[in-house]
Amino acid sequence: MLSKREHICDALSEASTYREASMICRLSALLFTLFLLTSCAVPPDSPSFQPSENLPRYDQESFDHYVHETRTWIADNRAFISENRDLEVELNTPFEIRPDQPTKRGILLVHGLGASPWYFIDIATAMANDGWLVRSILLPGHGTRPADLMLPDNDDWEKIIAHHAKLLATEVDELWLGGFSTGGNLVTSHALSDDNVDGLLLFSPGFYPDTRYLFLAPAIAYLWDWLDIDDEDNIATYRSLSARGASLYYRSVSAVQKNLNTTRFDKPVLITMSQHDSVLDPNATLNAFQNRFPNLQSRFVWYGDTPQHLDDPRVSAFTSYLPDQRISNFSHMSVLFAPENTYYGAEGSYIMLENGQNGLSPPDERDTLWFGAWGQSEAEKYHARLTWNPYFLELLAHIRAVTDG
Repeated sequence: MLSKREHICDALSEASTYREASMICRLSALLFTLFLLTSCAVPPDSPSFQPSENLPRYDQESFDHYVHETRTWIADNRAFISENRDLEVELNTPFEIRPDQPTKRGILLVHGLGASPWYFIDIATAMANDGWLVRSILLPGHGTRPADLMLPDNDDWEKIIAHHAKLLATEVDELWLGGFSTGGNLVTSHALSDDNVDGLLLFSPGFYPDTRYLFLAPAIAYLWDWLDIDDEDNIATYRSLSARGASLYYRSVSAVQKNLNTTRFDKPVLITMSQHDSVLDPNATLNAFQNRFPNLQSRFVWYGDTPQHLDDPRVSAFTSYLPDQRISNFSHMSVLFAPENTYYGAEGSYIMLENGQNGLSPPDERDTLWFGAWGQSEAEKYHARLTWNPYFLELLAHIRAVTDG
């Protein structure tokens, strides 16, 4: 009979490349530490941690039909966490915004791991006002309960993007794709194989995670269900993470890195990145921009200190230390949201108080909070997550510069 360690090594060998498999012996201690951590992630007896019976279709012949069926499925399967069920359904349903006048330009937007189509509401509204047909889809496994991320596989995510990119292309002459985090990985991989895509908008794309051990995710998903269990109090985002969800992110990373290693994207692209992103390697992303996205119309928007020894006029840096607004730096998610956003904005109704700090309690008054990336910590300052972009108007200007030429 195989020991637990032998089962783990077999799973890792199957999930890893040859180079990664060679690291198994050196990572044994780490893996057993992960075992101790993940074995403690036991979900409560709650609908949020019990998967739905199935996933909704996403291959409907019209976008309106897709939205209608998906909305109904969300209403029937969501584990509601507030009294405002209509708002929960609305923020998680795919949407389309059409401009007032006929248009030849369209963009398909894809959210990140655990997020929702609503993440793009501010950017979508602005682009529709500029004359774009904008659609934001729901990745299978999202919109209802964290346990539903146990249901999809990589093909589901790749196929939904391929289907809706093709569907949008029948209505417009110019097709763009946009993605946040994991969604950025997915749309980039698709664009590198689809000549119909005319450009990309990538917000904190998850090309390069800030860890060497993500390749363990498929093995962990084989052994355990949950990596993190949290109170589900955010109607637009899952707070808990299944091991399967982490494995799907790993697959998106593997695919996009492989594609970027062999192919350049010669069409325009906008990439945004925070220097203090807590989950990604910002410098690796900047390096990829300079080497794999050569179009002179492209732009890289960097939030933080100006990178040293940088000689690329396509890169614009915005300081992320704004003490007059009690902002220490920018988070992974903050780029997407306008300060006026009613849920995540500067005066929004939801504050991400739990931000990876130890030894401090959040203040009672909002006007004494500071804001920053996950884990930001300073003496006598309590940092909530920064969930809006003080430079949102400047971001829109960069989007227009990239898309208009």
